[in-house]
Amino acid sequence: MTNSFHELDIRSLRGVFDVRDNENLSDAFFISEQRYEERMEAFMKEPCRFNCYLALFCIDGDFTIEINLKPVRVRKNSLVICIPGSICRVSEVDMDKLGRLDIVVVAVSKELMSTIRFDFNSLFNESVAAIDTPCITLDEENHAICKRYFELAEALYHSENSASRDALRYLASSIFYLLGSIWTSQIKDAQERNPRRTPRSQTILDGFLKLVAEYHNSERKVAFYADKLCLTPKYLSKLVKNASGRSAPEWIDSFVILEAKNMLKYSDMPIKEIVYLLHFPNQSVFYKFFKMHTGLTPSDYRTGKDKSF
Repeated sequence: MTNSFHELDIRSLRGVFDVRDNENLSDAFFISEQRYEERMEAFMKEPCRFNCYLALFCIDGDFTIEINLKPVRVRKNSLVICIPGSICRVSEVDMDKLGRLDIVVVAVSKELMSTIRFDFNSLFNESVAAIDTPCITLDEENHAICKRYFELAEALYHSENSASRDALRYLASSIFYLLGSIWTSQIKDAQERNPRRTPRSQTILDGFLKLVAEYHNSERKVAFYADKLCLTPKYLSKLVKNASGRSAPEWIDSFVILEAKNMLKYSDMPIKEIVYLLHFPNQSVFYKFFKMHTGLTPSDYRTGKDKSF
């Protein structure tokens, strides 16, 4: 049996991109500008689960990256953010533009991010709920500002200065405040298009999604999450529906289906083991659940009969 996903940490990223190590930051921070090379193809096509915060800043190129099975189109001036635990795979590249591919890859460890007084997890969840994507397009002004930030960060990263770790920590804090401001403006625009969403419902949705991401493999009853949030199931369901347009059970089921799809598509573990890991009582219940949500049996999905993915 193989693991469901190839886990990548910051040290692993250095090996993939063949970047000179900085011992002061070996497990905490990584930044590198990368242009297309043939050796990158295997990495690009392999599904990975990142255990760090990852930012991809596209200077040039055109490709699609699947983040938790959701395709995201990345083009010039796009900025993509992935939080720890995200499952990513480059699924499509415009071959005519492959030679122009030019991206800045930035990775920050959970430990280093915890020292930055900025709750990017919350902002990420708000953006996904509001604009349904972890990717935004920078205008020319913000593109130029971010580019200068990244150039300074890269210079610090390659510096032998003993204070480079602390300097990068404060610079990273500044970068994320900037990105947060850009993201917030897009979230505000999206929220204005959805007047039913209130600050209260958005806060509850954020907490609910965090809990579902943590417990969906074993807990699928709305009452469990309502209890965690000190709410009644009915009130939680109302707030989640108002904030996202989707019901609480739909959110829970979507997380479970995502996990099941990834296990089926990217591992060779027996279906009965997937049933066990996802805490279904038996294979019959799992098959019925999976087919109801996808139109396919788990076996058909695994063998590639799903033409939409």
